[in-house]
Amino acid sequence: MQKPALSKLKSPLKALGLMILPILLLGAGAFGGYLYSRQTTPAPVVTSATPKDPYLDFLGEIYDKVKENYWDKISDDQLANLYKLGVEKLTGFPQNLKTKDKDGVRVMVGLAIKDFETEKKKKLTTDLAGIVLANLNPFGRNGLFTSEDETALKNTVQNVNPEKDLYQNLGVSKGASGEVIKEAYEKQVVALAPLKESSPEAKKKLEEIDYAYSVLTEKDQKERYDNNKAEPTVFAKVITPEIYHLYIKRFSPTTFDEFQKAADSVDQYPKLNTLILDLRGNIGGAIDLMPYFLGPFIGQNQYAYEYFHQGEYTPFKTQTGYLPALVRFKKVVVLIDGNSQSTAELMASVLKRYNVGVLVGTKTKGWGTIERVFDLKQQIDPTEKYSIYLVHTLTLRDDNKPVEGNGVEPTINITDKDWQQQLLAHFNYPLLVTAVADIWSKGLTEFN
Repeated sequence: MQKPALSKLKSPLKALGLMILPILLLGAGAFGGYLYSRQTTPAPVVTSATPKDPYLDFLGEIYDKVKENYWDKISDDQLANLYKLGVEKLTGFPQNLKTKDKDGVRVMVGLAIKDFETEKKKKLTTDLAGIVLANLNPFGRNGLFTSEDETALKNTVQNVNPEKDLYQNLGVSKGASGEVIKEAYEKQVVALAPLKESSPEAKKKLEEIDYAYSVLTEKDQKERYDNNKAEPTVFAKVITPEIYHLYIKRFSPTTFDEFQKAADSVDQYPKLNTLILDLRGNIGGAIDLMPYFLGPFIGQNQYAYEYFHQGEYTPFKTQTGYLPALVRFKKVVVLIDGNSQSTAELMASVLKRYNVGVLVGTKTKGWGTIERVFDLKQQIDPTEKYSIYLVHTLTLRDDNKPVEGNGVEPTINITDKDWQQQLLAHFNYPLLVTAVADIWSKGLTEFN
């Protein structure tokens, strides 16, 4: 089996000079006074080992976590130099690594911060950790997380938006009955519909209440939203008696269940035989679902994809079999675009490998990494819990090259002038071409 050419993913040090300065700009102000007052001071010289302290223990644990869990094998020389260049940017002075390893980093940082007050020590420590992590490849994908960051990530995975209130959009109280929701919705439609052509605000408000109404009038979706504000991730619509549009917004813990219910619902439409599986704008998410999600399309116990981590390849097979409700679809189009990423790209690449339908759209984003949050035992602030967000694994596409940086190419690029003729050549089904063109032109506003 051909293995991916990973040499295209550059060493963290090669582009450090380009990446480190913009990242520093966010926190440079906190050290402005210190930098200005020490501009003419000679560079510090390493003279002795730095005693144990929480700031160095914190940075040392991050060092170890990167060595153990980062997707690529990074040498002590490379990682220690990331710390060195980070300290030089933060302090404005050249630094000396007595040894190019974690012990050398401890000595260097200890000398750099020994005269700082507590808050400045904390600031330099967290900024340095953020710089080192952000400059690991892929750049900007790794980082230092606060408790707030972890909560935001959890909400993203669960498809929860704390700033959005669907009940408030309709002007009703939480848990309102279907009758109350319908009455409020119809009242707003009557008021806004005449204005939608002349007022962008009215058009946007109509889209908001249409979406809120669709979620809160479907039993399962309303129950999930009432319980934890989780919005739906799967949207299904019968386009014609023969064509079914299934849009997957992202992959959350509820997505597979939503997908199965949407698939099962086709039984009430006996003429359906064509599926448009829509992955546009899908930001990915719960990648652990993929062995289950792909089985309905390619069968059980089928080789699906591989992970790459520190020189090792891990193959994954499907855990589920064909879904009876999907077998009826003899014509399948898979829509992708430049905002399809991560798990969505992996799914598209597998469907392409197995010739499940025709991929139509534009090249995907090329974000083929799996990130994990790693807790830190060493903390530097009793009021804040830090963790690190680290790219742990690369995913490989249908030709066994990394999705990262490459993306997934469509079979038919919708920017080609003759894309409709190309799709007709595959299925000789004009109604399908019309449906795809219409769906693409409308964008994704109705699902948000």
